[in-house]
Amino acid sequence: MNDYLAVFIFVVIALGFTAAGLITAYLVRTSRPSLKKCETYECGEEPVGGAWIQFNMRYYVFALLFVVFDVEAVFLFPWAVVFRSFGAAAFVELLVFLGILLAGLIYAWKKNALKWE
Repeated sequence: MNDYLAVFIFVVIALGFTAAGLITAYLVRTSRPSLKKCETYECGEEPVGGAWIQFNMRYYVFALLFVVFDVEAVFLFPWAVVFRSFGAAAFVELLVFLGILLAGLIYAWKKNALKWE
């Protein structure tokens, strides 16, 4: 039970620090709204046109593929560190994992999701 008490105390302290920071920021901030502050900010550039434009779906598909293969790298590094201690079973599981990712890559390639036009 003492382990849970330590975790509970840690969570209470973390929430206290968060609340204290937010309350302090609320108390010391200035509130002077103006039309200039309500404009859209785009890296210092003046906004051109409306905000409601349609983007090509390929951008989202490309981003999702990037995330999938980025996550693959995140799973491969720990596997490489402990490979020898797990033996052949870990190697077979890795081959299954890479096979699924390869099937996804081939599918995306066939659907021309990787072509940037």
